[in-house]
Amino acid sequence: MSVTLDLSRASAPKAPAKINLSGLTRPALARALVEGEVCAPDKGRMRAEQLWRWMHHRGVTDFDHMTNVAKDTRALLSDRFTVSRPEVAERQVSADGTRKWLIRYAPGIEAETVYIPDVGRAGALCVSSQVGCTLNCTFCHTGTQALVRNLTAAEIVAQVQVARDDLEEWPSDREDRRLSNVVFMGMGEPLYNLDGVADAMDIISDNEGLALSRRRITVSTSGVVPELKALGERTGAMLAISLHATNDALRDELVPINRRYPLKELMNAIRAYPGLSNARRVTFEYVMLKGVNDSPAEARALIQLIRGIPAKINLIPFNPWPGSPYECSDWGTIEAFAAIVNKAGYASPIRTPRGRDILAACGQLRSESEKMRASERRALSAS
Repeated sequence: MSVTLDLSRASAPKAPAKINLSGLTRPALARALVEGEVCAPDKGRMRAEQLWRWMHHRGVTDFDHMTNVAKDTRALLSDRFTVSRPEVAERQVSADGTRKWLIRYAPGIEAETVYIPDVGRAGALCVSSQVGCTLNCTFCHTGTQALVRNLTAAEIVAQVQVARDDLEEWPSDREDRRLSNVVFMGMGEPLYNLDGVADAMDIISDNEGLALSRRRITVSTSGVVPELKALGERTGAMLAISLHATNDALRDELVPINRRYPLKELMNAIRAYPGLSNARRVTFEYVMLKGVNDSPAEARALIQLIRGIPAKINLIPFNPWPGSPYECSDWGTIEAFAAIVNKAGYASPIRTPRGRDILAACGQLRSESEKMRASERRALSAS
């Protein structure tokens, strides 16, 4: 008796995904080129420097455009690696000039990044470090989306590259460039992805590539206390703390990670942050919630809480999102709060809401937001 196997439906094994060289640090890039047999070990560093400038200084996304690389080497590179961008699933531009991109890295793997003009020296890019978030801060739209996974360094760097593409800012040393600052204040908690964030910062801040100064890169955390020292030592990033309350009872409610790392532990870790000084102040972010944390008593409590820390306080008018249980404090209440903090000697700028009409303002990012109807967006922008 013979048996015949029907293999007509058997699927061919998938080819391994190509490594995206634009997400590798300089040492990792050199290793990848040697291990991929693109060059001999003694040529790895030279070849890496050559590709680095094409990818990060000129923004090239095709090996064939690297004209000072030999044609046969370009063929090897194309066969084994990629320098392509992820898909921009949606691009939106606010009435105030804010731009938001929904970037699709793979099916179901999406994150948002936002460019805000006239922030910092010229303009700031708010990048995401995770798809979704685990922190469940009750005032934040991103917190309503479950964590999918960390973003890789390549996926974080791609957000900067996508913005540069859209702003037409290649090569990266243009004097009139509009992207001058990067803030890790998008989707996710950066300190739960410190390896990816640190590697991305190494690439973003390299003077022969994207060339954004580390002094213009800020990492915002809700308070992952055990990782604060490592963040400072590994990255030299400017530190921002998503604070929003001056006592543990309220912060437990607004920022649930406070139940694990209460305010006393957080403040001690901030005081020990590497490099903290009057020239490198920590920024405390404080969202203004009507009737929740916006009283004069709360302002005075905030001054006591941060006393002795070189700091400034960003007061953030709450930005509404569908289903939110909070309202924004009245403008007069915010100004009174700011006046108390200012009188104590702390700069307390009130952040102007930007990009509300496209759900691009602080606390509004969520990768499913592209599904919202235009009528809902208009209602939000009018509120």
